Amino acid sequence: MPRVVVIGAGPAGLIAAERLAERRISPVIVEGSRSPARKFLIAGRGGLNLTHVGTVERLCLHFGSEQSWLRPHLARFDADALRSWADGLGAETFIGTSGRVFPRALKATGLVRAWLARLERLGVTSKLRTRLVGIGPDRLLRLQGPDGISELRPDAAILAMGGASWPRLGSDGAWVPMLRDLGVTVRTLRPANVGMLVPWSELARQRLQGIPLKNLAGRAGGAAARGELVLTSYGVEGQLVYALGRALREELEANGTATLRLDLKPDLTLAQVEARLARPRGSRSFPTWLTGSLRLPPIVPFLLRELGHGPDLSAAELARAIKDLPVPVTGTRPIAEAISSAGGVALAELDERLMLRRVPGLFVAGEMLDWEAPTGGYLLQACFSTGVAAAEGMLAWLTAPAGSCRYGPSSP
Repeated sequence: MPRVVVIGAGPAGLIAAERLAERRISPVIVEGSRSPARKFLIAGRGGLNLTHVGTVERLCLHFGSEQSWLRPHLARFDADALRSWADGLGAETFIGTSGRVFPRALKATGLVRAWLARLERLGVTSKLRTRLVGIGPDRLLRLQGPDGISELRPDAAILAMGGASWPRLGSDGAWVPMLRDLGVTVRTLRPANVGMLVPWSELARQRLQGIPLKNLAGRAGGAAARGELVLTSYGVEGQLVYALGRALREELEANGTATLRLDLKPDLTLAQVEARLARPRGSRSFPTWLTGSLRLPPIVPFLLRELGHGPDLSAAELARAIKDLPVPVTGTRPIAEAISSAGGVALAELDERLMLRRVPGLFVAGEMLDWEAPTGGYLLQACFSTGVAAAEGMLAWLTAPAGSCRYGPSSP
């Protein structure tokens, strides 16, 4: 039986190990933390959004420029397959708002417990508190565990160590220099699905503490989305910000600043907003009149003033501000606070099996790969899908006949 190792016990690594074990190749999982799936468990505390219903084509639209490359992997293990897998573990998934899929318990604890029990029954073993500290060009893995440094040269291995978000849970990007030393191109890891910095005044920093704004539309660069955001003392965060995060980050990288354009009343036309604002104010204060005329949250008048749109504006000018409010963005929160990270192993370094061309027998899955997606189930779906793809790619490589391309570098 081939000796196979999976480095990383997150969703991509665990599902890869399961697929291998189902084919009677029982891998050893190597995990730096004291327990498996720590980030997965934390993500599930607020409601574990496993995937998003819809066709593979619709799913792919949320992966930007990486969608064509990811499509076959997402099709191999799609949202229906992920739901079926979770249901088989007793998670009993359901479809929530906007097509998002959750386990009935709304957290990951029970699912992970059942998953680990299944892996144990399949013969999967784990080495916890053991970190990968070096990779040789011949697949020699240097591991540091409780008993010191050891070396292992498996017949094949899958790297699934995550990106660089939430480093306290193990995803610290320490693998980047290891792969670069082998000549592998790794795109710089940057924060994704993260809060954006806005240069609020001191008064705004004091007042804007976790205030939600719902039912918005937003634009950044050529991207557009609908959703909600949260005003914070440092800027903005939340679903809408994450959906536009790539466009905002690319604008920041190109120009040093970016602009998030908000439509505070997306279900009304500009003419309808202006007509409502043209009605007499009477004795009402500006905040009372504005929020009452358009059913806006109480914080909106303050927000408009903060961004330079006060009560002295005409109805037409105020309507334009409400329908197209520019919010200056000066940066992102640190990658350690991000939900996920962008960047990773360049796609040109991999063959269609997710194997590194420079290191035959070494496969990569999950957030280590150079793709990104907004929250809403897309992140976990891609981690599961690429984990399955790497496992199936490894199985195909291990069973290739002698004299085939298995025994040399994969062709470009």
